[in-house]
Amino acid sequence: MRHALLCLSLLAFATPCIAQEEIGLASPEAVTRSGLLQHILPRFSLKTGIRVVADPAGPMRLVVEGDGARVFRQGDTVYLLQIGAEPRQERFRDWMQSEIGQRTIESFTPADGPAFVALRDEAATEETVDFEGDAALGAKLAQGKCGRCHVTGTENRMKGIGSTPSFAVLRSLPDWDARFQQFYVLRPHPAFTQIPGVTAPFDAERPPPIHPVTVTIEELEAILAFVAATGAADLGAPLIVK
Repeated sequence: MRHALLCLSLLAFATPCIAQEEIGLASPEAVTRSGLLQHILPRFSLKTGIRVVADPAGPMRLVVEGDGARVFRQGDTVYLLQIGAEPRQERFRDWMQSEIGQRTIESFTPADGPAFVALRDEAATEETVDFEGDAALGAKLAQGKCGRCHVTGTENRMKGIGSTPSFAVLRSLPDWDARFQQFYVLRPHPAFTQIPGVTAPFDAERPPPIHPVTVTIEELEAILAFVAATGAADLGAPLIVK
């Protein structure tokens, strides 16, 4: 009895861990079948921590007629996004119309049919690069999980693979944030990288060529915060030939 009361008292003072309710997104069959949603939704979730999933009964809807924000087209078909008056849904719309959202849409290659093209005829907002992870933790994670190939900082400046760009060089690129958020789909990372809840399991017939790297969404957010605070490499002024 005393043991049961002790357990109850501990539970009373414990801080509950409540998962954020996911938001459903309904879409026409052509979009669902193309695989576009499987490409963009995990990337939005990684950037914002807001989980959006494909759901025919979802409160957000991609439509081809009616009102809504024009977000992309495929061929001659224009798709509009309809949302409710809810901050997380508004964040998703703003991300779809931001530069990074547009690049994410256009980086997807459907198996059939023409590519999706982001619509830029409306005022697109620049998505602020503001990652809320623990940058100090991100520095340790970057060295431990990425340091065998990349130079991540001064701690491993003499290591890494010579042909692999350092974090400082990658940070100097204009689309560095998109590259880091989507690193797990950029070669050669898919062959040995897993992000639980985002990437599919490895094919049993094609095991990873090296020891696999597992990165959680929280760890990736910390690494992104570290990279955001990292100074970009000075690649020097362009050579002028006279």
